[in-house]
Amino acid sequence: MDISLSPEDLAFQTEVREFLDEHLTPDIRRAGKLMTSVYPDHESSMKWQEILRQKGWAAPTWPVKYGGCKWTLMQHYIFSKECTLAGAPLLSPMGIGFVAHAISAFGTEEQKGYFLPRILTGEVFFCQGYSEPESGSDLASLSMAAVEDGDDLICTGSKIWTTHATEANWIFCLVRTSRTSKKQQGITFLLMDMTAPGIEIRPLVMSSGEEVQNQVFFDQVRVPKANVIGQIDDGWTVAKYLLNFERGGAAMAPMLQVWVNDIAEQAGSLMDSPGFRSRLADARIRTDVLEIVEFRTVSAIAQGKNPGPAASMLKILGTELSQAITELALEAAGPRGRLYQPHATMPGGHVPHFTGPADGYVSGEPWQAVAPLRYFNDRAGSIYAGSNEIQRNILAKAALGL
Repeated sequence: MDISLSPEDLAFQTEVREFLDEHLTPDIRRAGKLMTSVYPDHESSMKWQEILRQKGWAAPTWPVKYGGCKWTLMQHYIFSKECTLAGAPLLSPMGIGFVAHAISAFGTEEQKGYFLPRILTGEVFFCQGYSEPESGSDLASLSMAAVEDGDDLICTGSKIWTTHATEANWIFCLVRTSRTSKKQQGITFLLMDMTAPGIEIRPLVMSSGEEVQNQVFFDQVRVPKANVIGQIDDGWTVAKYLLNFERGGAAMAPMLQVWVNDIAEQAGSLMDSPGFRSRLADARIRTDVLEIVEFRTVSAIAQGKNPGPAASMLKILGTELSQAITELALEAAGPRGRLYQPHATMPGGHVPHFTGPADGYVSGEPWQAVAPLRYFNDRAGSIYAGSNEIQRNILAKAALGL
């Protein structure tokens, strides 16, 4: 696999850099640099999405006819890397990165025509309804019921760990429409309007102090069958397809490489420690390995292929490496990294029960305030999108035939 930059790639890199220099405003750039997790400040992220949409770059991995970019693998990588280097915030992945792929692959023409343009503009903002209080890594055991009633499904149950549910106006859900001897059967993939009667959202305060995750309750919520993606009782097929994008559809290596470089610059005298330098060098080597795996996976996605078990590999490598890097960052931050200073950051959600100093004082540099919040948020990385233990089981079966 040739990953060197051709003259065309170098020209594209220049175009991207010039675009970022012109359009990344200081406030948007600040939101990217001070992100406390993989979820950006909502307002800044949506501003950046609109700027990218006007350029035609908001959803580069989508099929071209729906607004994607006819880029090469290297151009996808260049765009991701340059955005990271420039400090651009991430876009919320639930719509553009996840459900849009399911809609374009399994949706009707009416569904594609309605949802895809509105996801691009931000008029439709999705959250994800997968996990339940008694159904997490074993997602197929979900029990939220959807009972057929004429042209509608009446939904009752709850979903948990729902990111940005308070910002979303739509949710894509997996619901139980029938029960059979095989739990993967009888599941339906459903799009639901969050303003429908019977929906209640309760924010959850995470260990970082942020309200990014939520529990959502559904009490006899009536949803048109026209909002089913794919077929009733065959939602597991759609969910498996979508999970591959959630687990391996985005490039993490550029962001992690930037983090490692930042730590090397910020660690000061700690870089005199052979042990710390060794662990930092190990993290950098692992980001290079991750990058190669991502090249292969993004290439498959760009060609319209299912990334398959490589998505599970990326989920494991990316999240565990990110955890290791946030540990190094917290160590580099030193005593000031032990202080709780969310007012110096751009959290991905509301921070309740916290009143910062009236004068906005920050002890140390902003990156030292970011370090502990990223550390706490990243502890969940090996659990969300299917725990890493589950991903290892998938690899054992799909890749090793065990």
